[in-house]
Amino acid sequence: MADRYSFSLTTFSPSGKLVQIEYALNAVSQGVTSVGIKATNGIVIATEKKSASSLVDDSTLEKVATICANIGMIYSGMGPDFRVLVSKARKAAQAYKRVYMEEPPVRILVQEVASVMQEYTQSGGVRPFGVSLLIAGYDDINGPSLYQVDPSGSYFAWKASAIGKNMINAKTFLEKRYNEEMELEDAVHTAILTLKEGFEGQMTENSLEIGIIGTSTVGVYGGERKEIPLFRKLSLNEVRDYLANIA
Repeated sequence: MADRYSFSLTTFSPSGKLVQIEYALNAVSQGVTSVGIKATNGIVIATEKKSASSLVDDSTLEKVATICANIGMIYSGMGPDFRVLVSKARKAAQAYKRVYMEEPPVRILVQEVASVMQEYTQSGGVRPFGVSLLIAGYDDINGPSLYQVDPSGSYFAWKASAIGKNMINAKTFLEKRYNEEMELEDAVHTAILTLKEGFEGQMTENSLEIGIIGTSTVGVYGGERKEIPLFRKLSLNEVRDYLANIA
């Protein structure tokens, strides 16, 4: 009976499920592990960066994407789907800035991305996006914010979250280690330790990608030369230093 509904995106099964969305979540759970942690003064998002072959140029792989000055995101799941969502998110951020002359609040951008993902669960001739996203940002309204967006288009704000292959173990680890007084430096260490729990092989600066935003990443931005926290990726040297401190 279930097979009759498993190939249709727009038809509910008798149990009230859209089975293709569950399959999309299976695609996410086969992707590499990604984590996000909210600290008192910022956000860190981190993910494993693995190439299909040792011959691939690692510098061309991007797992952490900057959407606009104050927002970045990572994914677990299908890379090509992520590229499409990054492009749509950047266009939405630019459209907001053109109207309001400032960077979008994190929640507004999350809603835009989630709306795109939801639309692909309700239209004929398309399939759901095979990715879950962790979106990190900082704005004047809510300060640091961390959101998770799933293939169904649902989104929630999190204090700490994990997606991908080792999601269950990573969340269990975060539940033990997380505390609300944690600062950004501690959050970066915790993120690396969380990924290390399920990491296969030797963890090096080339096998991790980390993005941060917070009061320690303040920079001058825009025509008004306004000081705001800026999202940025950690350099290889910075990641190497963090790994050395943990070892």
